[in-house]
Formats: sequence, C-alpha cells, structure tokens
Amino acid sequence: MLDRAYALLSIKALDTERRTITGLASTPTPDRSGDIFEPLGATFTNPLPLLLHHDRERPVGRVTLTARADAIAFEATLPKVAEPGAVRDRVDEAWHSIKAGLMTGVSIGFRPLADGVKQLASGGMHLLRTEICELSLVTVPANMETTIQTIKHLAASGRTSPGVSGPPRKLKLMAKQTPAEHISALEKKRTELTERISAILDTAADEGATLDEDGAKEHDELMEQVKRIDADLARWREHEKAQATKAAPVEHRPPAIQIPTYQRISVKPNVPQGMPFVRKAMALLVCHGNTYEAAEYAKRWDDSTPEVSLSLKAAIAPGTTTDATWASPLINQTMVNDFVELLRPATILGKIPGLRNVPFNCKIPMQTAGGTYGWVGEAKPKPLTKLAFSSDTLGVTKVAGIIVLTEELVRFSNPKAEELVRADMVAGIAQFLDSQFIDPAVAAVAGVNPASITNGAPTAAATTNPLADILGLINHFATNMIPVGGLTFILSPTNALALSFRTTIDGSPEFPGIDVTGGNYRGMTFITSNTATTNVVALQPSLILYADDGGVTIDASREASLQMDSAPMSPADATTVYVSLFQTNSVALRAERFINWKRVTTNAVKYLTAAAWPSPTGGTALVAAEPAKNGRAHKD
Repeated sequence: MLDRAYALLSIKALDTERRTITGLASTPTPDRSGDIFEPLGATFTNPLPLLLHHDRERPVGRVTLTARADAIAFEATLPKVAEPGAVRDRVDEAWHSIKAGLMTGVSIGFRPLADGVKQLASGGMHLLRTEICELSLVTVPANMETTIQTIKHLAASGRTSPGVSGPPRKLKLMAKQTPAEHISALEKKRTELTERISAILDTAADEGATLDEDGAKEHDELMEQVKRIDADLARWREHEKAQATKAAPVEHRPPAIQIPTYQRISVKPNVPQGMPFVRKAMALLVCHGNTYEAAEYAKRWDDSTPEVSLSLKAAIAPGTTTDATWASPLINQTMVNDFVELLRPATILGKIPGLRNVPFNCKIPMQTAGGTYGWVGEAKPKPLTKLAFSSDTLGVTKVAGIIVLTEELVRFSNPKAEELVRADMVAGIAQFLDSQFIDPAVAAVAGVNPASITNGAPTAAATTNPLADILGLINHFATNMIPVGGLTFILSPTNALALSFRTTIDGSPEFPGIDVTGGNYRGMTFITSNTATTNVVALQPSLILYADDGGVTIDASREASLQMDSAPMSPADATTVYVSLFQTNSVALRAERFINWKRVTTNAVKYLTAAAWPSPTGGTALVAAEPAKNGRAHKD
C-alpha cells in the first residue's frame, strides 16, 4: 500500500519536440494535511514510472528524480506513440492536459521506511525516511507552495500554445526566478529552520531537562539542513556577482505590426452534383462545338452555375468568388472532377475501402515469397534465407459509351432533361464497370480490357446457411496466410436483405449493421450491387491493384454516322447499317474514362455461386425451444 504526497506541478521547462517537462515534485513545506516530507530522506531508483492519478495500469511516461534540501526535482518524458490505439490516446491526453494547464498537480507514491515517520504535535506526520515508487500527474494537489514559473518553448514562439483544439490560446507566463529571488527563498527557508531549532531548545529549557531522543534527532537533522542551505547561499551569492559582471542593457524593440489575415469566401451552386459538367457538354452540342457561342448560350445558367460560361470563354477570364483561384484556367478540370466524384460512389470500385491505387504503365514491385526461418541451437550455424520478388504493370485501358439525343431534347432542355442526361451517364458507366469488375466470365484482352477480379479465382457453391458460407470464405484467406482484417464482400441487395432479416434466438439481429444497401459487420465491409446476381464475392482490397486517371472525357458530334447498336460490328462490313446524325437531327455525346485493375494473387479473391440465402421463417434464424413437457424440451 503506497502513501501519497502532493504538490503543484512546477514546470521549469517544457520541450514540445521531446515532450519533456522538468520541475519540482515535492517540498518540505507542510501540506494541507499537516504532513512534512523530507526530500533528503527519500530513496528511489531512477527512472520511475510516470502514471495518471496513481493508476498503475495507466502509465504515460518515465521520470527521473533528484533530491536536494529544499525540494525533490524531477524530469519526466512522455513518449510520442506512432501507432494508433489506447496507449497513444492516453499519453496524448496527458500531454495536452499539461500544455493546456488542466493537469496542474503531481503526486509522489511512496512507502515509509522503518523508524521513518514521526508524529507531530499538529497532528500531521514528519516523513523522515521514505522510498518513492512512482510519480503521478493529478488535478488536485495538497501542497500549494510551488507555482508555474515559465514555459520556455512558448516564449520562443510568440507566447502562444495550440492547446488541445481550436485557435492558439494566450498563456500568462511568469518569469524564471532570478539569482536574487532564489537567494531570498533560501534565506526564508533558513529562517524557518532556525526558528524550529529555537523552539525545540526553548521547550527543553522550560522543562528544565535535556533533549529527549526524538528531539535531539530532529534538532540534528534541522542543523544539517541549515548547513546545506548556508553552502547553497554561498554558491548563489557568488553566481549573482558573476551575473552582475555580464549584465548588458536591454535593447528596446518596437512591437511587431500585426498583419490581419483574411479567409477566402467560396460560393457553390445549389444544383445536383455533376450538373455543371453536363451543362457544359450540352452547350457545346447546341452550338456545334463553337466555344464562343456556347459561352453565350450557357449564360442562361449564370444564376446557378456561372462557372459553365466562364469555362467556355477565353483563357483570361474575370475573377469571381465562384472561381477557386481567380479565373483559374483549371476550372474545366474542376467540373470534370465534380462528375467523377459523383460517379465513383455509384460504382463498386468507389465503395471498396483500401484498394491499392497505382499509376498507369509503371512497374509495381511485389513480394511473391518470404524467407525461411527456424530454431537454431547454441553455437550452431544460422540458416541463410532470401526473399522472392516480381513486378507487374497496369496498362492503359478505357471505358467508353455514346449517348444519342434528339436536337429538340438538347435545344429545349429543362432541368428534367438535364437530370435525364446526368442520370444516364452515371448509371451506364457505373453498371458497366461493376459488371466488368466482378463477372467471372470477363477475361483479359491485351490492350483492350482487364480481366475481372473473379476470373480464374477459387470458387465454391453456396449453401442455405449464410453464416457458414461467410465463415468459409474467411477461412480461405486465413488458410492462405492472407489478412482477414478489412475483407470486403460484394453481394446482391436481395442476399443482403436476407441477412438483415435473420435474428438470433433472443430476437436480436444475427448480422447487425447490414441492410439492403450493405454495411459493416465485425470489421468487414459488405457492398451491394445488382451485377453480383447470385454470386457473393469476397476480396482483400490491399491485394487489388487499381489505376484511374480520375477524369471523364466528353466529346460531341452532329455529323457522324453511327452503328445504332450496343455491340457494334468490328471491323464493319458491307452489311453494316449506319445512321446519320445530321439526317436524323440528332447529336451524340461520347464519354470515356481510363481505368484498369488487377488481382495481385489468385487467392486474393474467392466467390460463392448460386447464393440465394432464404429469409428465416417467422422472423428468426433460430427457433427457441418451448418449455419442457414431461421432463423434455422440444420444438416444433
């Protein structure tokens, strides 16, 4: 059982780079309980643990103590923990509390040694000999003698502190003690000790007796402290004289002029995401690609999307608050990104967290085998091992589609027509990418398209027990030494809905967090897509390479002749039928996106076939047993 002695946290230096604080942990001044802790009577073994509130299960750093006559000094370091988790949160909380001035006290955890405690007449204890086991950061101190003196790193950086959160916080700083002030404190302490010595001797004289054993022992210890203080006073007076010879006049510097800062104001259109991109394409269609006429045509939308007409004008355009960087010529790219941001979440690729994004046409090194390790006896040779590596490249492949619209729809468009074009472009590209990504029948064609991630991957037939099926897929990755953390499952909305209906015997959901749109279950992600049909695909995202240029290119034509077919003949022959856009008064909008993917290893993906998980009868996955009849439990 440890006792505790408290003091205000007296910070003499605070180093934000090393996260180190130094100061005083205890003084021999009586605390609020009337106890006196003798610094020179304390023993300890450095370094000691630095705890929070004397909780041995919550260490936050290491501390080194130094005992002297007037106090116990300490230097504590709180480590910088890189790995996220409870340890980093606890240490950061302690550090931020110290910096913000919320954690102002320290407490020594100690145990008295034999004959180390003397009862005082005031009711308190004089702790003469102790063993210190730990130092803790606390909020309520008992010893009020020490105070915050200075925080060096703040004075060097403008006397501000970032605090835990929010804008910089002004701190009131007190100057470090001068030699004269320190000498005055030592003299005050010496006076207190001599007065106590006089009181001991006066008591003995009044009683007409010699000092008893306890009185003599206390008298001798106090005299020893007086001698040490006298020695310290001699040193500090010499130091004060030396400092006086180095004194120099203080240079007066006028206060620095504070330059106000301003925040940029950005006004965003209140229109559906991706609409500026679609409106620009429609303006170019109506005006046959003439950018000047298209800019004039686009002015009809200036009340909601003025960036459309600005992007169609000359490169040097007037700056407005709607422009990100004062008439930036990159506004075209901004509108493309607006459309891609809308497209990505609509696709399976946009929903999978943790895919390895890599550039096109760059060699990507991959480890294919690890080293060999084993037990080695004493004085035996260690085995030599090696690693195996390979590399791969994702070439440039693209997805493209053409939308044909009538001249009337484009020219006399209203918000409904814009929504139609926007919705069709998003849905069309998303559906195609989803199907190509997980359809096992999609094989790679050099220079044309990548294989789906399920093409050639291991597979298994689904059962009517979804939990067993999911555990079977997880076991595949564990067996092949592939991390199961962050696994992603792709399934149809129907199968996801069946999982959400299943409940345990007590009526709680068997798969909490999953609904018809997918969700998360026990650290795994479930994504729904109609293109999954009756397959359930499990994959480790970190083993899927993914290249994407991040843009969608839109081209328009009125004079082309097209094969009005979703699977055009290539190469065309004499039987191919073409339709003239000019003759039918139509326009064609072509969208292209450069994208590619590849599975790193065969076992990075496994999928189930013919999955049609039934919803539980009566709303429960398990049927509860009825009360026992004739000594037996049964269920229908």
